Amino acid sequence: MGTRFEVAAGPRHLGAEIGFLSILHTWGQTLQRDPHVHCVVPGGGPSPDRQRWIRSPPRFFLPVRVLSRAFRGKFVAGLKRAFRRKELAFFGACVPLAQERAFHTFLRTLFREDWVVYAKRPFGSPEHILHYLARYTHRVAISNHRLVDLTATHVTFLWKDYAHGSRRRTMTLTHEEFLRRFLEHVPPRGLPRIRYFGFLANQRRGMFLPLCRTLLAAAAPADSPNPEGSAVWHCPRCQGEMRVIEFLTANQIRYEETRQVAVFDTS
Repeated sequence: MGTRFEVAAGPRHLGAEIGFLSILHTWGQTLQRDPHVHCVVPGGGPSPDRQRWIRSPPRFFLPVRVLSRAFRGKFVAGLKRAFRRKELAFFGACVPLAQERAFHTFLRTLFREDWVVYAKRPFGSPEHILHYLARYTHRVAISNHRLVDLTATHVTFLWKDYAHGSRRRTMTLTHEEFLRRFLEHVPPRGLPRIRYFGFLANQRRGMFLPLCRTLLAAAAPADSPNPEGSAVWHCPRCQGEMRVIEFLTANQIRYEETRQVAVFDTS
């Protein structure tokens, strides 16, 4: 996280204070551990004197080669610090690294490899990205509509095989293995899955968000008359406010369409 702030603040790169949010996601389609973090980063930030908004270049946010080298240096420095504090444990083939000389020899090899920081353009509008990520904020590792069959000994569920064109397949696991995989994704009590940094940090956003709106010449969102939430869409015919009542899965939509057709056919 600190790598982004340092590179973005550099006058040779962006020269601005940035902010972003991150969402922890730990599972894959087969419930195996796949810990990774989704980050949403605004394309710019206030200048150091907070008098203007600095936009990122149109083709990239920050130079990925610079980010890669800075991140590599910080990561190795963190390993050295953890080793000095005896916070690292070594198992299996890594046991020899518990010796200081062997550990530092290993660290030198890390600088011989190119580290990769992967940054890409969003796959939709800002609203689309936030709606997409919002589905992961309070979702569990598998939802009910993916469960296909349950026997006295096994559980069968659907999964997408992204390596083969997102083909839908089924997987059958014993009760014990299914529960083991599922419970790996239950976060410890008090662990925040969503975190905010920079000008979006909890203690800073009260001051920075109005400033950012002013610098962007954007009006603050109006307060909603409905205390339960603000309107997201407007009806294309009457322009009345439309609010989300329920999200339906693809299987639920197909079921409703089939049920409606069946009702009409009986007439």
